[in-house]
Amino acid sequence: MHSELVVIGGGPGGYAAAFRAADAGMQVAMIDQRAQLGGECLLQGCIPSKALLHVARVIAEAEESADWGVEFASPVIDLEKMRQRKEKVISTLSAGLKQLAKRRGVKVIAARAKFADSNTVELKATGDESLDEDRLTFDHAIIATGSRATVPPMFQLESPRVMDSSGALALAEVPSRLLVVGGGYIGLEMGTVYARLGSHVTVVEMTGGLLPGADRDLVKPLQKRLQALFAEIMLETKVTSLALDGDEVEAVLEDVEGENAQRFDAVLVAVGRRPNSADLGLEKTDAQIDERGFVIVDEHQSTADPRILAVGDVAGEPMLAHKATHEGKVAVAMIRGETIAQSPASVPAVVFTDPEIAWTGLTADEAKRQGRDVRVAQYPWAASGRAQAIGRTEGLTKLVLDPDTDQVLGIGLVGVGAGELIAEGVLAIERSATASEIAHTIHPHPTMSETLAGAAEIYLGVATEVYRPRRERKK
Repeated sequence: MHSELVVIGGGPGGYAAAFRAADAGMQVAMIDQRAQLGGECLLQGCIPSKALLHVARVIAEAEESADWGVEFASPVIDLEKMRQRKEKVISTLSAGLKQLAKRRGVKVIAARAKFADSNTVELKATGDESLDEDRLTFDHAIIATGSRATVPPMFQLESPRVMDSSGALALAEVPSRLLVVGGGYIGLEMGTVYARLGSHVTVVEMTGGLLPGADRDLVKPLQKRLQALFAEIMLETKVTSLALDGDEVEAVLEDVEGENAQRFDAVLVAVGRRPNSADLGLEKTDAQIDERGFVIVDEHQSTADPRILAVGDVAGEPMLAHKATHEGKVAVAMIRGETIAQSPASVPAVVFTDPEIAWTGLTADEAKRQGRDVRVAQYPWAASGRAQAIGRTEGLTKLVLDPDTDQVLGIGLVGVGAGELIAEGVLAIERSATASEIAHTIHPHPTMSETLAGAAEIYLGVATEVYRPRRERKK
C-alpha cells in the first residue's frame, strides 16, 4: 500500500495537515492509535477541560448573583450526567472530523505506526478492525504524535487516587480533599473545576508564584481570586513523596520551614508534558531528536530526513493546539513547494482559569532580559463600564510598545473572556499596528474589547475614562 502523504497522528496538527493536503489534491493516509480522531486536545485535553470549566463558571455565576439580589439553592452535582454531556461534546466533534476526512478522501487507519525506513511505516492494528496491509510506503510523512502528561516515577502509584490530567477529566468522583501538584495552567484549570464542584483544593508550586513564566501583573488578580476559592496555595513548596494509606494519600510537603505530612483523598499531578517521539522508529531514518525528546525541525517543519516533517507538540514548544494547526499547514506547503509565513510575530497563549489570562508577543520581562527599551501602558478594568456592569472589575489590559515608533510589541490581558479578546492583539502585532491605530479603531460599547483601545489611549495620554498624561519621549 502506498500514499503520497502519510500523517502520523490525528490531533489538531495532524488533521489540519491531512485535510489541507487532501484539499490540494494529494493522496493522504492519516494514522492514529485511537479509533476517534482529535488527538489529546479533543479527546483528553483542551475540549473536555473547557467543557468542565464552563460548568465551573456557571456555578460561580450563580453564587455571584447573590450580590445582585438573586439567590439560588446550592447546586446538586450529577457526575454521571456531567460525564455524559462531556462525552457527547467529544463524540460530536470527533465524529465530525471523521466525516470530514471521509468527504475529503483521507484514508483513516487505526494503528500504531513505526518507521521501517525513510519511506516506509510498519502498522500494528489498535482497533477492532484488522488491517489490509501491515506496511505503508509514502513519498512524504508528517509526524504529529503530540505529547503526554509527565508523571515523575516517585508519583507513579498504582491507584486511581493519583491522577494525571486525563484521569482528572474522567470525573470518577469529587474528592473532599484534592492536592494539585503544580501551579501551571493545567493544575489551576482543573483545580478550579474541582473546587467549584465541592473539593477542598490545595495547590503546591515549587516556584515563588503561580503560572511560572507568565506576566506577574496578569497573574496577581487571578492569584487573589484563587486564594479565596482554594483551601490553600503553597508556593516555594515541593512534594517529596506520596504514599497510599487505605482510602487516603499521604503527601510529604517540604517548604523553607521543613517537611510536614498531609493527607488527601486524591492527588492530581500536573507538572508538565513530554513529546511522543519514542518508539516511532526514527533511528531508522535521518530524522533527529534533541535531548528533551523533541523532533528537530527547521522553519518549514522539515527534519534532517528530506521525506519526513514534524509538527505540533512533538516538534517543540510552545505546546499549543493552534500552533500545531498552523505548523500542519506550513508542512503541507513545504511539501508542495509553496510558501507560507511560518514565523508569526506572535503566538497567543490562554489560561482558561477564572479570570482568564491571555498574552501574545513580547512581554515586559522579555524586553528587560533582551535589554530592549519599551513602554508599558495598562488599562484597569475598573474603568470599564462593562466590567462594572457584570461585577468583574479585577481585570487588566496591558500593552508593550516601542517608544520610538509607538508600534505594539506585546499585549496581555487578565479578566473575564480574555481568551476571546487576545485575537485582536495577535492581528495588531502581525500587522505592526501602532497605538494610534488601535486607539482610533472604533470598539463597540459597552464591551471588554474597549479596554484594548483604552490602553492605547493611556499610552497616548488621551484616555477618556482614566486621567494619565503621557510621559515625554526620551531625547
